[in-house]
Amino acid sequence: MNILSNHMFADNTELDEWVAPDCNGKNFFDIDKSLQDVIKIYLPDDLRTHLTPHFQKLGEIAGNELDDWSRLADRHQPILHDRGPRGQFEDRLEFHPAYRNMEDVAFHQFGFHRMVHKPGMFGWNERIPHGAKFVFQYLFGQSEFSQLCPISATETTATMIGLHGDDALKEKLFDRLVSLDKDEILKGAQFMTERTGGSDVSNINLEARFEDGQWRLYGEKWFCSCADGDVAMLLARPKGAPEGNNGIALFAMPRTLDNGKRNKYRIIRLKEKLGSRSMASGEIVFDGAVAYALGEVGTGKNRGLKMMMDQVALSRLSHGARAAAMMRRALNEAMEVAHNRSAFEEIIINKPLLRRQLMKIMLPTEQSLSMTMYLGQQITKAEAGDERAEKVTRILTPAHKYRSCRDNIRVATGSMEVRGGNGYIEDFVNSKLVRDAHLGVLWEGTSNINSLDITTRAVAKVNAHRDLEDELQDKLDKADDMPGQYKGEMKNTVSMAIELADEVGKSNNQTLARKASTALYNAASATLLATEGSKLGAAGGDARRLIMSRMVLDYRMRAQDPLSVRAGNFEKASTDLLLDDAPVSLDKATQVISL
Repeated sequence: MNILSNHMFADNTELDEWVAPDCNGKNFFDIDKSLQDVIKIYLPDDLRTHLTPHFQKLGEIAGNELDDWSRLADRHQPILHDRGPRGQFEDRLEFHPAYRNMEDVAFHQFGFHRMVHKPGMFGWNERIPHGAKFVFQYLFGQSEFSQLCPISATETTATMIGLHGDDALKEKLFDRLVSLDKDEILKGAQFMTERTGGSDVSNINLEARFEDGQWRLYGEKWFCSCADGDVAMLLARPKGAPEGNNGIALFAMPRTLDNGKRNKYRIIRLKEKLGSRSMASGEIVFDGAVAYALGEVGTGKNRGLKMMMDQVALSRLSHGARAAAMMRRALNEAMEVAHNRSAFEEIIINKPLLRRQLMKIMLPTEQSLSMTMYLGQQITKAEAGDERAEKVTRILTPAHKYRSCRDNIRVATGSMEVRGGNGYIEDFVNSKLVRDAHLGVLWEGTSNINSLDITTRAVAKVNAHRDLEDELQDKLDKADDMPGQYKGEMKNTVSMAIELADEVGKSNNQTLARKASTALYNAASATLLATEGSKLGAAGGDARRLIMSRMVLDYRMRAQDPLSVRAGNFEKASTDLLLDDAPVSLDKATQVISL
């Protein structure tokens, strides 16, 4: 036995070195040069300088404790205790301490749910704009996906009550929804889906009855996110209201009543999900639960669904940011493996086919980062009354949610493949990234629902694509440092994407909705990358994003012959520059995009 043991473990250290490490232990802000560049474009200099130490602090937590807690909470899922020791119904959810530790970081240390609502966070005298908020979510989401659901639900529930609640409801709930105090805070939830209606909410059957001067809910919900939430937003049909969307009203339902007793609903069971395992989702039955109406509610025409779309839009933006975060983690993991794994007597980063695979992971990651930061800027402008920004946000929000969440699945899977068989093992983060990535194409509308929202509503009804066209063309016109010929090519591509969306939307050709929506996303993200790269390069910084914009045109917007060998030197030259850490000058980027 001793001989065998000595033989087995003598060279253990050398064998360990054959297994590529992961990114655990790194500072996720410090290693992200793309993020550091992009915030120079989208955040005011004084705010960026003020918040950078806080970004660095969260980056350190995300790459260390948060990453450990996230994996631990993923393995130890919440447990429903429906009865107490004496048989009383209690619906108590038990979470692993790791989950509570992550809550402490998000809600109490960094106040993700509060920063856009109240001034004073991080010593900043004004409210933190959405763009900066998304930087925090982006860093956090590289380790923990599930917790971003209750974070978003809490922030958006406060938004809904602030926009649509009466004075009494605001006084009762708003300040507690944005509190940093562990003993005072109320966390939000969404209880929306029913068996009769998933994406088609017109079939909602949960009934609201006005009894003894208050609204009470009767029925059930099939999929309730953040089942332990303190205040749930939900749609219900007032008794006597018409069928369809016009009969639906919006309500806020507290978990605990004013007298301290549990409200009259029960969690029947928790969902066993493929991903987002640490966050509790459940099935709930309502038996006269007290709820508070938002807006005017009655048996006539209700505006519940229209009001609820405010929260859906914010949630979709959050999903886009989450997808961008997970893609960054997947890219970082792939690069870590590529630089530390040897095969066939060579570090695999030098393998031509793998280098091409890495570019397929990098490009959608960078597109999504640009779109996240840009939309953060636009929604802040829209809230300040900018009508063009409102229209741009209206059309790009579902496009970002649709396209980034779909890309996330391919990126996470591609990163797992780079790690090889180890990527399929739960010892590494890759399998968790793959599981969590699939959720993005389901919540807040599937790919079909989001693309139809773009073509049948944002285009056909709101005409938002024309505002987007004006916005993108203006950005290109003002990009004085972009090569003139390339600028003309970009402007033509934008026009073609807009006209495709116009034709698909106005003709109601629903079979091409996804094609048109993808074209809009790629045209917009290519424009962002091109203008970002030109501006950064002109300031003496890294112009590599200009090269990425050409890659979007070549590989996502131009026809490809699957039976031909691609001519030209652009692919190799661009890959060599983008896989190198050295900054790319504007002159060099200009030279490469002309190949």
